[in-house]
Order: sequence, then C-alpha cells, then structure tokens
Amino acid sequence: MSTKSKIEWTEQTWNPATGCTKISPGCKYCYAEVMAKRLQAMNVKGYENGFNLSILPERLTEPLKRKKPTIYFVNSMSDLFHEEIDDDFIEQVFSVISQASQHQFQILTKRAERLAEFFDNRKIPSNAWLGVTVENKEHGLSRIDYLRKVNAKIRFLSCEPLLEDLGNINLKGIDWVIVGGESGAKARPMNTEWAENLQRQCEKQGVKFFFKQWGGWGADGKKRPKKANGRELNGRVFNEMPMNL
Repeated sequence: MSTKSKIEWTEQTWNPATGCTKISPGCKYCYAEVMAKRLQAMNVKGYENGFNLSILPERLTEPLKRKKPTIYFVNSMSDLFHEEIDDDFIEQVFSVISQASQHQFQILTKRAERLAEFFDNRKIPSNAWLGVTVENKEHGLSRIDYLRKVNAKIRFLSCEPLLEDLGNINLKGIDWVIVGGESGAKARPMNTEWAENLQRQCEKQGVKFFFKQWGGWGADGKKRPKKANGRELNGRVFNEMPMNL
C-alpha cells in the first residue's frame, strides 16, 4: 500500500514489493529490515514474510487511484532491481509510472549494474527519477558510472548512510545528491567534514544538494536521539530539489 512518508525528500511511499537481501556495508543496519519485522509482528498485510522478498502485484495500481500530483518513493521497503524480481514485474511497475503522469516517482537502488542493463533498450518514463546509493568509495562510487548510462530525466545519489569521506567525485550527469547519517540503535557516526565535502562539490558542479539528517550521532560527534540532531549543516538547512514541483 502507499502511505504518507516521514522521509524528508518525498511525500508518499509505494511498495509493490517488500523485503530484500544485504549486498554492501550500507545495508548492515537496514532501517527497512527493522521496520518489516515490526510490521510482521503487528500482522500488517504484505509483511507476512518479514524481510524476505515478497512480490505484491495487488499494489501495482495504487498510484493510479490518486489524482493529486504526488512524489512517490518506490520500494522504500525493498530494492526494485533485486535479482529475484523478474523483468516482467519491473516492466509492470514502470508501466504504472508511465500511466500515472501526474506523479513523480523516485527509484533508488544499490543494484546499479542491473539498472543499467534493464534500461539498455527500454525507454524511461519522464516522471521517473533514478538513483543509486553511494555509502562509501569501494561499493558506492562505481554505481555512479552505471547510473550515468541510463537516460533518465533526473539522476540522483543517496549518500546515506554516509560511512566515509568520498573524496573528489565526478558528478557529471547527476542532478541531485542526498546526504544523511545513519539512524537506529547501532548507527555508525558521520563526520561533518564528509558531508561538507559533498556540499561543496555539489555547489561547484551545479548539482542540487539535500541534507536529510545527522542520524544517531550529532554534528559534535556525540550519540543522541535523532530528534535532537536537527537537519542543519554549518547552520544551514539544505532542501534543494532537482526540479520545481
């Protein structure tokens, strides 16, 4: 089902699939896994299998029923390009996206190679934003090159959880960068300098920058409740989006 989202850079979540498997360090303390197990314990429909992958075709038409223009985050509780989701189902998801032209759809994946392969000979709807997670150098930076191969109207990076300084990165062809620290009881800290480095590079290269959260650690390097951490980076709130909506 689609639900109103607390994620700062979107409005609604739409999960035609739930559950996933871990493939890189950014997955270690996955918020979706914790949430899925909680929803399973509450007997919420769609989470009978906990965080094991579940395909939910009955949810496909949900965005078509909503007339108000909305920003949807697709598969916030999974990864649309997971190896166990077949091409036919992904095509159905993008068919709905094409039909629901009043909305904007944000699709984020860690499986960037499959993303590029899938769209090698397929047209991307103009209202689909495609993004990859870039949590560190070893696993994240190579995903940017795969993302550049897809001809999406908007390409974006989610550097959350940001686990190290990414150094100098090539943002050519990238429209938007989201940065955030990790949340949750076992959150790993994010250094201020890592976030500042990305903000400066976005400004220099003309890329929109969105600072989402400090997460479980404050800018002062002390662990504290998320609600106490705020969203300011050097006294500023960065809410930049890649297009006027």
